Amino acid sequence: MPTYAAIFVQGQRITMHRPFARIVVDEETWLTVATALAGGQAVLLGLWGDAQAVHMAMLEDGANEPVVTTFMCADGRFPSVGRLHAPAIRPERAIHDLFGLDPMGLPDERPWLDHGRWDIGHPLAASGPSARASEPAAYPFLVAEGDGVHQIPVGPVHAGIIEPGHFRFNAAGETVVRLEERLGYTHKGIESLMAGASLDQAARLAGRTSGDSTVAYAYAFALAVEAALGIEISARAIYLRALMAELERLANHLGDIGAICNDAAFALMLAHCGVLRERVLRVAAKAFGHRLMMDCIIPGGVSVDLAPAGVSDIRHLLATIRGVFPALVELYDETASLQDRTVGTGIVPPSLARQFGAGGYIGRASGRAFDTRRHLAYPPYDTLTFDVPVLNEGDVNARVWIRIREVEQSLSLIDQILDRLPADGLLRTEVGGAGERREGLALVEGFRGDVLVSVRLSGEGSIERCHLRDPSWFQWPLLEAAIKGNIVADFPLCNKSFNCSYSGHDL
Repeated sequence: MPTYAAIFVQGQRITMHRPFARIVVDEETWLTVATALAGGQAVLLGLWGDAQAVHMAMLEDGANEPVVTTFMCADGRFPSVGRLHAPAIRPERAIHDLFGLDPMGLPDERPWLDHGRWDIGHPLAASGPSARASEPAAYPFLVAEGDGVHQIPVGPVHAGIIEPGHFRFNAAGETVVRLEERLGYTHKGIESLMAGASLDQAARLAGRTSGDSTVAYAYAFALAVEAALGIEISARAIYLRALMAELERLANHLGDIGAICNDAAFALMLAHCGVLRERVLRVAAKAFGHRLMMDCIIPGGVSVDLAPAGVSDIRHLLATIRGVFPALVELYDETASLQDRTVGTGIVPPSLARQFGAGGYIGRASGRAFDTRRHLAYPPYDTLTFDVPVLNEGDVNARVWIRIREVEQSLSLIDQILDRLPADGLLRTEVGGAGERREGLALVEGFRGDVLVSVRLSGEGSIERCHLRDPSWFQWPLLEAAIKGNIVADFPLCNKSFNCSYSGHDL
């Protein structure tokens, strides 16, 4: 029986969850879903905890809507999905850290987000946080054995201004035998802060989950709340949101293209791309009042309008980028020293990208064509024309080229959005409590990939539970695979070509 059919036949549908189905299932059906994930019949979109339950969002092959399954942890335990499907291991370790729920059979029981430095344990447990019993134990990294194999610890503090994360290399000479990541250093307790917050407060928190994706997070949060409450917003607000999302994508891709080349010792590209990125940010500041467009998307619509002068500024920006960018692309393509570093380096096989449901440029550089704007299309993308670039090589060069093609697509999308932007319309529809508990789920395509937000609202409209899932959860593990067999010196290049979020992952 197909997975969705089994879920709907054997589970209990929660009617207040919108727009996608949430089904409470028994242990047998929960394991049926886990087996389907392991067998490649479905992709894991998210796995998160609740006070006395765990939720799993998945997308079955050929389906155009995700389904959330829920397992009630009557005795504080649930069957581990990670035992069958590796991408679930880190989310289950995080669930145990935050909620104290026990994934039965989880092959890796080491803590993930909790480094033993918090004053409390299991801060989101149904019974309340527990007291910290003892000093933290040393973290047991995995080992590799063999003649000449040695360890190289890197981080958590890094050069430059990137966020903290620890990388433990096992190397034979210069060749990486194994890389193991340790994350969680930027845990901020956002999901705990969300509980009890008003919609406006929660929207501000969502927009601060990962600063370079503030538009994507605010966008997904707003869509989830509006789905829960059954609210429709004006067409002008819909187009303004998409405009901000494409400006955010443009700024990040331009910055990344330059930064990757800089890590391949070609600083000229960083300088030119940095100028273009700065132009995008300055135009965003003039048009929407904030360089990153923070707090501009809110439940019910947008908080700021776009003046005619802003439209002119954005049109001029597009012309500037179109005048400069092709020459930079040609420079990248014809510089032998760059090609020598990026072609064939840090390969993610398509099978791994598929297994981990990798989104964004990482998935699309390894043959996975998934793009939320196309496959789970939301307005206005369901009416816009754009291509989803896909390559199969899976190396640093492919990840650069996906970004290049997506810059071109964003330029086209912004043109279309400005052409179709309604002349007027209500900026924000009033939002508030529905008088009953409501739930909503949304996925939005950020520049890294799909951002998922699940929200449960009280009858008064405050937040009871909110989960925000960064695409990096399913991309970080692929970096460990990509660097294997490469030399240690290529790690910064591989890492930059991924540019996973620390803050969005650590939450």
